[in-house]
Amino acid sequence: MFPEYDVIVVGAGHAGCEAAVAAANLGSKVLLVTMNMQTIAQMSCNPAMGGVAKGQIVREIDALGGYSGIVTDHTMVQFRMLNRSKGPAMWSPRAQSDRMRFALKWRQMLEEHPNIDFWQEMVGGLIVKDGAVCGVRTAMGLEIPGKAVVLTNGTFLNGIIHIGEKQFGGGRAGEKAAKGITEQLIELGFEAGRMKTGTPPRLDGRSLDYSKMEIQEGDAEGGKFSYSDTPKIEKQLPCHITYTNQQVHDMLRTGFDRSPMFNGRIQGRGPRYCPSIEDKIDRFADRDRHQLFIEPEGWDTCEIYINGFSSSLPEDVQYKALRMIPGLEHAKMFRPGYAIEYDYFPPNQLKLSLETHLVKNLFFAGQINGTTGYEEAGCQGLMAGINAHLAMAEKEPFILKRSEAYIGVLIDDLVNKGTEEPYRMFTSRAEYRILLRQDNADLRLTPLVHELGMVGLEERMVLVRAKQEAAAAIEKYFLETSVDPEQLQSLLERADSATLKQKVKLHTVLLRPNVNIPDLRVALPELDQFLVQYPVEFAEQAEINMKYEGYIRKEQEMVNKMNRLEEVRIFDDFDYRQLGSLSKEAREKLSKVRPRTIGQASRISGVSPADISILLVHMGR
Repeated sequence: MFPEYDVIVVGAGHAGCEAAVAAANLGSKVLLVTMNMQTIAQMSCNPAMGGVAKGQIVREIDALGGYSGIVTDHTMVQFRMLNRSKGPAMWSPRAQSDRMRFALKWRQMLEEHPNIDFWQEMVGGLIVKDGAVCGVRTAMGLEIPGKAVVLTNGTFLNGIIHIGEKQFGGGRAGEKAAKGITEQLIELGFEAGRMKTGTPPRLDGRSLDYSKMEIQEGDAEGGKFSYSDTPKIEKQLPCHITYTNQQVHDMLRTGFDRSPMFNGRIQGRGPRYCPSIEDKIDRFADRDRHQLFIEPEGWDTCEIYINGFSSSLPEDVQYKALRMIPGLEHAKMFRPGYAIEYDYFPPNQLKLSLETHLVKNLFFAGQINGTTGYEEAGCQGLMAGINAHLAMAEKEPFILKRSEAYIGVLIDDLVNKGTEEPYRMFTSRAEYRILLRQDNADLRLTPLVHELGMVGLEERMVLVRAKQEAAAAIEKYFLETSVDPEQLQSLLERADSATLKQKVKLHTVLLRPNVNIPDLRVALPELDQFLVQYPVEFAEQAEINMKYEGYIRKEQEMVNKMNRLEEVRIFDDFDYRQLGSLSKEAREKLSKVRPRTIGQASRISGVSPADISILLVHMGR
């Protein structure tokens, strides 16, 4: 009935969709298996993409040929560039998405791909022979052969939904949980754990009084994620901000005795940085209010998402508390918030390629690895899809270093440190974040994946080369062009900067605080005439290169030092137990993680600098 597929992807959430596209664009014949074709790429929680560090990841997914940025650009209802008041390493794009159009666009793009087939059914297990996966077995008993399998099960593995004292099986509201895979993986020797996440209630936007809330508009100039030729948003929907109060908190506390979080029914760890509302008022009892974002679900619906009010309290308590919030006094609820508990597999059981150590050609991506967030899931799916294709073709894996991408940081953290709570990306996790900006992801990553032979990147490479050449030309112009003092006197006075006494190079002026290229273009018609030939983002790239040249150079020097350790390879079958001089903890951790390089070994929790020195001596370094 089924041909043998090159790659079978189990689950069609954000990780599964990106995995399918990545493998298919490299030439693999892909089967995407999902329990429900109507929920492909569904935004199960907030209808938004990007944010701090997450926006950088979406840009990186796009630069690597993924579709998340393209889909977002076609379906957003609002765009904002966060942290503009800070340095460019902190600038983070975020888009409010139309939930229904987002999923529809993803499905459309998947169905248009000639290398992707679909099958709607639950996968109940894997077919494993001689230590390698060779297909999947469905709930109906069908066996589908495949050379590589990517598991992207999200919250569906033995998922349990909690609302107050009620609990029932499910991977998402209205959808059943997946059974069988966890049990088989444990039999194969995998270690499993439980995690928890949650979602807020959804409200009827027609019942809200927005006049009592603060309005939050999108950026006036709009924006987008993809480096390709996608549309910039022209019309935007506003979000709104309101706040809880002490009366709301008191009402929520009346339900604590029926809360699954407080009475012990939930065993899994929840996300530290996105706690439920009951967790907030318990942990931060000194706070008399908490901020809530009132976010529209799309252009064609009145449904509203209450960002910041995730809850698993009884529905009557949620309802009463919501109606005590300014602007929500007459709120009508579409459905209550709930918590969901699910199985995950600690990611230190994976290689950096996201292939499992125990079963060859089996890859894990997304929440099965203990992460939270669409962006974190999507980038893992992309990398797993690429590496599943490469494994099937018996080629070297594609691995991003920490100095090359936030995606590299995320996967390195997961594999080497593991996680016992839902992992979320932050800019602070990246030690080279001046290099890993959202504006240069295409320059960093598109050439790397183009070398792999991914289709559809020829035009991208033309743009990458144009951007590099333009930035170099603009920087050269600034270094060679002098400017008269009187031309910039009023500009420098407005910038609270000392006026010029003599002619200086334009580059010198740009390095001053509060001076930027857009302002210089207004003051200097000849500069504006020169720059008009380049897109605005190319000039912005050149400005960042010039203003932060010293910081970028220092960070690159740090990268070069670390890369010396990354170049020292460790044999896959290296026996760490033979080195009695290593600490016992180091021998255990190194034997479990199986690092590819000395650099990776140095980042494993429990491996000390002394242990690294011993390894280097043993390897003749």
